[in-house]
Amino acid sequence: MHTHDHGLAYDIDTMLSMTASRRQSLRWLFAGAAALPLGACGGGGAAGTSASTIASGAGCAVIPEETGGPYPGDGTNSNVNGVANALILAGVVRSDIRASFAGASGVAAGIPLTIKLQLVNVNASCASLAGATVYLWHCDRDGNYSMYSSSITSENYLRGVQEADSAGMVSFTSISPGCYAGRMPHVHFEVYPTLAKAASAANRIKTSQFGFPMAMLADAYATSGYANSLRNLAGMSYASDMVFSDGTALQIAAVTGSAALGYSATLTVGLAL
Repeated sequence: MHTHDHGLAYDIDTMLSMTASRRQSLRWLFAGAAALPLGACGGGGAAGTSASTIASGAGCAVIPEETGGPYPGDGTNSNVNGVANALILAGVVRSDIRASFAGASGVAAGIPLTIKLQLVNVNASCASLAGATVYLWHCDRDGNYSMYSSSITSENYLRGVQEADSAGMVSFTSISPGCYAGRMPHVHFEVYPTLAKAASAANRIKTSQFGFPMAMLADAYATSGYANSLRNLAGMSYASDMVFSDGTALQIAAVTGSAALGYSATLTVGLAL
């Protein structure tokens, strides 16, 4: 894994003019296909026991295009201070995204969560996409987004960029996101063809989201600090979610671990290149 301690604007290439692909109209074809999950990573079960697998992930197919939502922080919209763009800040390329950076000092509290995404090209026999780059962000334990929510506008935690290694893997150390009213718990991400091109949102080749198994959410939200998430989750489901209601076959991460020891979430992200 390559980690760089500088911003992305240092070496931007010619910008791509690719537009986001339309949502896959034949997604239902994959729903009944045999799953090809990645092996579960990290995270243990209860103390003194082996790691427990809470759910399996999806196989190799094109992950659906999704909205980046109102809080992308990628330069495409503004907050109260003007254009919100984490991609150009020094230090955004990092694997541990729990703390703010570039002069901000906040740290997101919550149950530890390791996120591992494997990027593959479905048009090349699912070959690993070494060098492809992911910008990932999600809300904090209270359901707030750094750079946007009123209490944390000056913070930029739970945002980071990683370049895929030779196996197409990116990894982020984070916290389990909370559940706010109106949405099932989720993580946003954008994929870029290279690290240099990730300095501008115009170069993104995929925008999507993924969620978590219900068993993991119930386990996490039963702990101190997630009481509001537990109440919010009780009134929602993936079937009624504005993003996931048309199916989650390719967008639920495989999760191992526990609230006591932390979780590890793994997902295959298929791209058609």
